[in-house]
Parts: sequence; structure tokens; C-alpha cells
Amino acid sequence: MLHLSCSIYIYISPTLQLCANVLFKRRYFESSLFSICLILLHNLLASSPQAELIDPALKGTVNVLNSCAKFQTVKRVVLTSSVAAVAFNGRPRTPDVVVDETWFSDPDVCKELKLWYVLSKTLAEDAAWKFVKEKGIDMVAINPAMVIGPLLQPTLNTSAAAVLNLINGAQTFPNATVSWVSVKDVAKAHIQAYEIPSASGRYCLVERVAHYSEIVKILHQLYPSFQLPDKCADNNPYVPTYQVSKERAKSLGIDFIPLEVSLKETVESLKEKQLFSF
Repeated sequence: MLHLSCSIYIYISPTLQLCANVLFKRRYFESSLFSICLILLHNLLASSPQAELIDPALKGTVNVLNSCAKFQTVKRVVLTSSVAAVAFNGRPRTPDVVVDETWFSDPDVCKELKLWYVLSKTLAEDAAWKFVKEKGIDMVAINPAMVIGPLLQPTLNTSAAAVLNLINGAQTFPNATVSWVSVKDVAKAHIQAYEIPSASGRYCLVERVAHYSEIVKILHQLYPSFQLPDKCADNNPYVPTYQVSKERAKSLGIDFIPLEVSLKETVESLKEKQLFSF
């Protein structure tokens, strides 16, 4: 499964057609809508949040769903959202807190904290649910964490870059806590969400929530010879971890790949793609 900026995946059994950068151009994908659309919206840091993040996510999602509504052959839409659309609602996130699919990120909190990527994902998923309710479309949402693991594409993506930065000479690690998941589990969840008739609603995909200090520790255990950062970027207390429920993901048959395995697969893939040398 590949992350492309402003792209959609159209699953046409037995082949997979990839359509990149076409969410504003319905004529390019309407002819390909036969059974299912997997909508993947992934954007990098933006100098113009409205134009580069929010509009592509929001308008692009609605464009695809509009096209789905025209075709009776579309049996189910699987929307790739993000845990970003789940966890940012202003409620405390501490080790005893369990985030689950009933949580929804608050747009006002996102705006206040200038979390534009989070806002784009939140608005896009909200718009999708409103649209499918109105049109009577069967939709399932997948809400993955930071996706790592083997790279399909030859270029670096945002999540792999986070790992690369740690192993490529960084002097410090961020004081941040992040949720992580393997790309293989994300791919499987999309297929299961389409093929299991009883699948419905949202599915958070998080193998583990870990502070960057734990990521560095795991990388050191895997690669003792690597020069890794040994101090945090600031002197503040570490941002606390929290929990994300796995119950609904397990109902899709997801047996999460351990973070340690995903990190190793990420590093080995970076080496294979010659994006990292040591």
C-alpha cells in the first residue's frame, strides 16, 4: 500500500489501479469506479494550509464520494482517515487513558494549536460521514497511526523520514509521543474492511503509542553500531504516552506486527532503496 499526496486507490478485482493527484478531476476516475474506492489522503507540511491541506482533503474526499454515489456497482467505500481525526479533542492523554473509535478530534482545538494536517483529516472524515449518511452509501473508515514498514515507492515519505532522521546523524530526539503501526497491517485492514460484510464504522490501527526515547532505545537494540541521538530536544518532562483500543481492529482479523519488527523493516527498506548508508 502506497501513500501518495492527494491520491485515491481504486480497488478493481483482480487488479489494483493507482490514480495519483486526481481528486479534483472527477472525469479521470469516474470511469474506473466498479467495486470500491480506497481514499488515501496524505500531505506534508504546508505553507498554505487551506490550499495545500484542507481543500485537497475536504473537497477531494467529497468529489470521490459524489462519483461513488453515481455508480450502483460501488458496494462499499473504505476511507483512509487517520488517528489524527480521533485523538485531538482537548481531553487529557495520559497512560491510563484509552482512546477509541468514539473519540473525534475537535476542529476548534486543531485551529487553536495550528494543527493543520490534523484539521484536514478531521474535516475530511466528518464531511465523508455526513455525505454517506445523506446518500445511503456503505462506508468504513480506517484510522491508522504513523505508518512505517517497507517502502513501496522509491522516494522518502513523512513517516519513514521520521525514522531516517534518528539514524542519520540527529543529535537529539523530539520530545513527542507518537502512535505507530505497520503498513502491512494497514493494507490488510483495508482489504478486510471491504471483504467482511459486518465491518462498519471506524477502526483505529495503532500497534503501540511510544515516546521517541523508546524508538531510539529499540533502534539501538536492533542496530548497536548506529550513532543515535542520546538526549531529548528539550529539558521538559517527556510527553506522556496513552493507550489506543485494539478491540475493533482485532475484529477485522488484525494481529498487529510488533513495533520492533516494523522499525527493522523500515530501516532495511531505507537501506535497500539507498536512502540511507552506514
